[in-house]
Amino acid sequence: MFTGIIETLGTITDLKTDQQNLHITVDSGITSELKIDQSVAHNGVCLTVVSILDSTYTVTAIKETLDKTNIGSLKVNDSVNLERAMKLGDRLDGHIVQGHVDQTATCVSVEETEGSWLFTFKYDSSLNNITIEKGSITVNGVSLTVVNSKKDAFSVAIIPYTYEHTNFKTFKEGTVVNLEFDVIGKYVSRLHGLNH
Repeated sequence: MFTGIIETLGTITDLKTDQQNLHITVDSGITSELKIDQSVAHNGVCLTVVSILDSTYTVTAIKETLDKTNIGSLKVNDSVNLERAMKLGDRLDGHIVQGHVDQTATCVSVEETEGSWLFTFKYDSSLNNITIEKGSITVNGVSLTVVNSKKDAFSVAIIPYTYEHTNFKTFKEGTVVNLEFDVIGKYVSRLHGLNH
């Protein structure tokens, strides 16, 4: 379990394909605190640390993950949002995040709004995921509040701290991001689906 509060950014240093798997090596300031078998969210995707060497560690993404997330489109030198699993008894500063991406979305606009930024994303609504106005959403692992909720789109307001300390600063029109919908929103959408 995660909170959607990003600890740090990591930099992709190596990508190796092995049959249908992708081994991803990341350079990060938290590497020295990691252990093999530990879960780390990468752009909101929970992946297991399989090896550690100096300031880098490696995780492996399987085909299912590559098919459903933006992990397969990573390139060397890309930045990824990193969060270690929460500790029992810690404050839950964001919201409950499982690290299981529901689908991807595409950034359709970025607006500067007098000291902050408004990012709008469009997603495929046929997968029955929904956003709720003022509800929670996880975008590339970042816990955020939904504004302008629509059937297949939503916006999020990003404060300067979040902009500087996550990979939101690299987003532009056409950027593909990972979405994890709020657990409550998932429950409501399933109920909604059962009623039709």
